[in-house]
This record gives sequence, C-alpha cells and structure tokens, in this order.
Amino acid sequence: MSDAIAEVEARSATQGEPARRGFPAYLLLGVAFGILLVKSEVVSWWRIQEMFRFQSFHMYGIIGSAVAVAALSVAVLRRFHPRTLRGEPILIPPKSMGKGVRYLAGGTIFGLGWGLLGACPGPMFALLGNGMTVMAVAIVSAVAGTWLYGVLRPRLPH
Repeated sequence: MSDAIAEVEARSATQGEPARRGFPAYLLLGVAFGILLVKSEVVSWWRIQEMFRFQSFHMYGIIGSAVAVAALSVAVLRRFHPRTLRGEPILIPPKSMGKGVRYLAGGTIFGLGWGLLGACPGPMFALLGNGMTVMAVAIVSAVAGTWLYGVLRPRLPH
C-alpha cells in the first residue's frame, strides 16, 4: 500500500498543470465556504467565546457535525476504494499515534492560538474577506509559524 501512496505522491509532484487548471473551481469553492462560515456565525468572536465558556451549543454542534461528516467520509473511502478522476487510488495512509505527545502539544498550541485570536485558520480568511483587515497579521503569523515548523521539523522529536 505504501508503494501506491509513493507513486501517487510522485505523480502529483510532477503534474502541476492539472492543479492550475482547476484553480478557478477551487477558488469559487473557497469563496462559497467562506460565505458559509460567515453566515453560520462560525467566524464570530462572540460565538467562539460562548463555546470556550460553555455558554452555547452552537459551535459544538457545528464542530460535531464536521467530525461526523469526516468520519463517514473516511469510512466510505476505506470501504469502497474509490479513484480520482485520473484513475489514481484515493488512499489514507496509516497514522502512528506513538505516545501522543506531538498531538497534545500541537493541539494545545492550536487551542491557545484559537482562544487568543478568536479564530481558527479556516475562518481567518473568511474574516479577512469580510473586512477584518487585522486578520492579515494573523494569516502572515500562521504562515510564518508553519514555515518555521517546516524548517525545524527534522530536528524535532517525532
């Protein structure tokens, strides 16, 4: 199975042209998703505050729905072994949990950032598009943090 994953990754790395042709569709889907986030109040700082103070079920319902959809989607992918439009298998590589320290540390950092900023990474773009220009600082900071992780990753204990 890992040979198939390596083959798909190698093909994807060399076939950048189809991805560029699909860019307008992905852009439109992103804009539609951003509008959905704004209209459902997922980007509302007040809704996020309510969630962290356990004052409202709104955000927990949305997050729970997303987890349920993701779990169902993964189950369908594993059961029916679908293929991409190019005929490549859609594979989900196995994940090694180890002792879970990296997930605990990453989740803690993510949660602290979410709580301090009032937005997780997806809604940051929707908030920027909705006129909250201060989110540009948060987006640049998130990109810088991701870049820094990429630089430090070989030296980190995984």
